Amino acid sequence: MRRVRFCMLLTGLLMAGQALADDGWQKIKQDARGQTVWFNAWGGDEAVNRYLDWVSGEMKSHYAINLKIVRLADAADAVKRIQTEASAGRKTNGSVDLLWVNGENFRTLKTAGLLQTGWAKTLPNWRYVDTTKPVSEDFAIPTEGAESPWGSAQLTFIARREQLAEPLADAGTLLEYASKHPGTVTYPRPPDFTGTAFLEQLLLTQTTQPEVLKQPPDSATFARVTAPLWAYLDKLHPYLWREGKDFPPSPARMDALLASGNLRLSITFNPAHARQKVASKELPADSYSFGFRQGMLGNVHFVAIPANASASAGAKVVANFLLSPEAQIHKADPANWGDPSVLDPQKLPASQAEKLRQFIPADLPPTLGEPHAAWVNALEQEWLRRYGTH
Repeated sequence: MRRVRFCMLLTGLLMAGQALADDGWQKIKQDARGQTVWFNAWGGDEAVNRYLDWVSGEMKSHYAINLKIVRLADAADAVKRIQTEASAGRKTNGSVDLLWVNGENFRTLKTAGLLQTGWAKTLPNWRYVDTTKPVSEDFAIPTEGAESPWGSAQLTFIARREQLAEPLADAGTLLEYASKHPGTVTYPRPPDFTGTAFLEQLLLTQTTQPEVLKQPPDSATFARVTAPLWAYLDKLHPYLWREGKDFPPSPARMDALLASGNLRLSITFNPAHARQKVASKELPADSYSFGFRQGMLGNVHFVAIPANASASAGAKVVANFLLSPEAQIHKADPANWGDPSVLDPQKLPASQAEKLRQFIPADLPPTLGEPHAAWVNALEQEWLRRYGTH
């Protein structure tokens, strides 16, 4: 009898807690109605821009939220604005309500106490999230509910079947391929995000001390840990496009060079990117994606809410919508964007699970976790010192 009473009490407490959570979310939705939410996001890809325009329309139609997309060339611009506002004592009424943020910028903002925390897992649609993905840390830094995931990514090469019938297996075969086809392989110039990710990929697979990459770089051991990376690049660069004396500014430029036949490889942080670009006829029909057998660098990308956001409630409603099965399926479709989902199909209703599964890329290589965020700047500075003055 005591056990029955205890179970009834526990059930009652859980139901009461759920009711309070539901009431809290209803209050947030009510507060969000009529708000203008300024969403600062990278605007360097037309598919991304079209998707965000669709989200903006959905927020207006279904939630009475006026979602304004601020298209950034670099998220660091928004970070600087948030920092400037904080320095000026602007603790409310900030100019950024929601920010698509990468790990390096997340570390900067979180360390300075410039983000709201503890809200992400309270979103109703969090229940659909695939928690086997790294959704609770970003560049090895705990998110503590300060970021909500909305897409997953993995560094991926793109080639044409006509030029590369079989995928390259590892960094060694990439070097061999470049040597046989000089001038047709390259990577984006760091600090372009994808260019830096390429350096991290090589570092993860070339260093003899991968375990130390989960901690900030140590100035006393940095040279030793990274020596295999620079040795590899010293061998690779003479075979690169323009002999490694110049580098494309972005993956988009590499796509254009692949399409025109000037390059044999492009690179992206989206395994579905090639399908999307083939569908839009921006890449040749025989273009395909691949990764190294050992694995490729991967992560989850997030949105965050600054501590001084003007429309905090609206920002949470937008973040929750970005996690909805509807929005995630629409985003995963290469005809729209082709950005991989962060949802677990097993947690979705059967009909939605079936729709989402058709957009999950097959044969993905294992995901290699990212180094600590502090490695980004250290690698970029050393790369620029060694190769950036050509």
